Amino acid sequence: MTLVEHLTELRRRVVISILFVAAGTAVGFYFALDILKILIAPLRAQTGKGLIYTGLGDAFFVQLKVALVFGIVVAMPMIVFQGWRFISPGLTPHERRLARPWVPFSLAFFALGVAVAYVVLPYAVQFLVSFSAKDIIEPFISASEYFGFISTMFLAFGLVMQFPIVVVLLAEAGILTSSRLRSSRRYVLLGIAIFAAIATPGGDLVSPFALGAVMYGLYELTILLVRWRGH
Repeated sequence: MTLVEHLTELRRRVVISILFVAAGTAVGFYFALDILKILIAPLRAQTGKGLIYTGLGDAFFVQLKVALVFGIVVAMPMIVFQGWRFISPGLTPHERRLARPWVPFSLAFFALGVAVAYVVLPYAVQFLVSFSAKDIIEPFISASEYFGFISTMFLAFGLVMQFPIVVVLLAEAGILTSSRLRSSRRYVLLGIAIFAAIATPGGDLVSPFALGAVMYGLYELTILLVRWRGH
C-alpha cells in the first residue's frame, strides 16, 4: 500500500472506532445519573454529602464526561479490533500468529484494570477525605473535579494492564528476554514508582501505591510467562 492508502485505511479505522465510542457515549448519557450514583457512593459514605457545581454548564459536562468514559470502555473491543485490522496486514504470517492470541487478552486486561480501579476508589476517597476537619477544612467537592479524578484513574488502570502483553510481544520478537527483565528490576521499580505517581490524580497515597503494586505484580508475572515461553 502507498502512504496515501495507509492514511486512508487509518482514517477508516479511526472513524469506525469513533462511531462505536459515540454510540457507547449515547447509551452512557442515557444512564448517566445511574452511573453517577454508583460512582459517588464512596464519597457520600465518607462525607454524607453530594457534589456541588459552580459553573452553569458543569452538570451537563460532568454527565457528558462520564458518558464518554463509559463509551470508551464499552467500545474498547471494537477499538482493539480496528487497531488489529490496521496493523495486521503489515505483519509477517509468523508475527500475526504470535500476536493474534493476545488481542482478546488485551480486552480482558483492560476490563480487569477498570475493576481494580473501582475497588481501589473507596480507599483513595477515604484517605483524601480523612484530612478534612470540621469547622476548619470541610469538603465541598466539585462534580467536575471528582469525576475528572475518577475518569483519569479508571483509564490509567485499564491502560497499565496492557503492560504484560506489550512485554511478551517484545520477547516473542526477540527484543527482550527473561534474564534481561530480571536484571532490570531496580530500574523498573523506579520507573513504576514515577509513573504511578504521575498517572494517578488526586495526590493520595492509596492510588499510586495500588497502581504501582499492580504494575510490579504484572512485571513479575510477565517474567515467569516469558521464561515459560522459552525466552
